[in-house]
Amino acid sequence: MGNKIFSIPEQMQAIEIKEFGAPENLHLCFRSVPNLSDNQVLIKVSFAGVNRPDLLQRQGNYKVPDTASDLPGLEVSGIIVDTKGSNLKFNRGDKVCALCHGGGYAEYVAVDVGHCMPIPNNYSLREAACIPETFITVWSNLFIRGKLSKNEKVLIHGGASGIGTTAIQLAKQFGSTVYATAGSDEKCNAVEKIGASKCINYKSMKFEDEINQLTNSEGVDVILDMVAGSYIPRNLKCLNFDGRLVIIAVQGGIKDEVNFANIMIKRQTISGSTLRPQSSSKKSEYVESLIKNTWQYLESGKIKPIIEKEFKLIDAVNAHKALEKGDHIGKFIMRVS
Repeated sequence: MGNKIFSIPEQMQAIEIKEFGAPENLHLCFRSVPNLSDNQVLIKVSFAGVNRPDLLQRQGNYKVPDTASDLPGLEVSGIIVDTKGSNLKFNRGDKVCALCHGGGYAEYVAVDVGHCMPIPNNYSLREAACIPETFITVWSNLFIRGKLSKNEKVLIHGGASGIGTTAIQLAKQFGSTVYATAGSDEKCNAVEKIGASKCINYKSMKFEDEINQLTNSEGVDVILDMVAGSYIPRNLKCLNFDGRLVIIAVQGGIKDEVNFANIMIKRQTISGSTLRPQSSSKKSEYVESLIKNTWQYLESGKIKPIIEKEFKLIDAVNAHKALEKGDHIGKFIMRVS
């Protein structure tokens, strides 16, 4: 679209956390439009993704890096209206989606240019807002850290979540056999429609027993886990020899006991990561790898974000309540402008 000139106001609307606690602690406010550092772009936000780290930040359970905005919001789509730096790969007027270091719940956000991605062909800005935090989390953990490859078997917990629906679609496209867990028969049916060979209702069945039955007691090669806690020893019971368990959240707690002898005998690997504290350059690597390896599937329509509901920015309280309720399939997003 070229290097256009945009009129940028001094103030913007944003959602801030007045104090840690309930969703009602989110408040509409006015803030100064962010100033840019070198190699950053200013995005006029169209849509912002709503993610579980946003809930944790609001609750006071997710430390915000000193270098980050105190405003919640880790992924957006929109239009670049200003740039700072030379030889940037994006210009004013370009439509992008971007991984934010916080600050996405606002009309404008400053983002490192390396964390911006072009909107995939045939994607709307609405759909593209679901990509950055969610797809990078899945790609960096399931495929880079977990080394999931073709013809391997994978178990994805929280299969109906934004992370889960993304992971299932990606793993399916890369030739893996996908198993998942979800908390209702309705969710399990939806998860199987998007690519899981079998989704296990964890409220009525023991997933480790079901997985071992489905795999003739071999287990799966990779597990993507957002529960941790008591799930860890149960995961290891249905993880194959040389299997990899990747932990991306601790919704079930931070502690439990495991049998290290069995881990040694089966040569299993336990690892995990959180995205936000990682360096800007590492995030840029993830962005480049994601575009290189997955854009073809997004642009061909083989992978589409599952959007449960769209809220307005001023309705952030209800967006958080909906995500906390947990009966959704896919993602919640907010329309900002």
